[in-house]
Amino acid sequence: MQLRLGNGYDIHRLVPGRPLILGGQQLEHPAGLGLDGHSDADVLVHAIMDALLGALSLGDIGKYFPPDDPQWKGADSLVLLEQVVALVAERGWSVINVDSVVIAERPKLKPHIEAMRAAIAARMGLDPDQVGVKATTNEKLGPEGREEGISCQAVALLQKP
Repeated sequence: MQLRLGNGYDIHRLVPGRPLILGGQQLEHPAGLGLDGHSDADVLVHAIMDALLGALSLGDIGKYFPPDDPQWKGADSLVLLEQVVALVAERGWSVINVDSVVIAERPKLKPHIEAMRAAIAARMGLDPDQVGVKATTNEKLGPEGREEGISCQAVALLQKP
């Protein structure tokens, strides 16, 4: 059996007038902010996709879903995740697990973690216990701490028999 490990990262700016989507869940930011991006700007799902692609040296999500391509405008990142999982499977690999940490001062994510895990797992064909989602603040440091943006780091472990 072969194993591959991938690492992913994403950050998007918080702006007024946009929805806040994380892990496929629409959340309410106390200041009415959402994530800016060409798609739905779901940093959690984007980081997981980059981890999956990175594990197989397939580049990053910009290669497959370019931000200047109008067909991806407003795209649901969970739908894009399904396409990335299909690319992984086409190459004979399967996902053992993914783990992630979202860095945001607000909103508090703990009440939404289980729904995020379930949504991501369903789109990946995994059990929720194969999808780790954690949240932390940046202790008011950096762009996340100043609430200029939200970021996420993710890892993915793949296997090939």
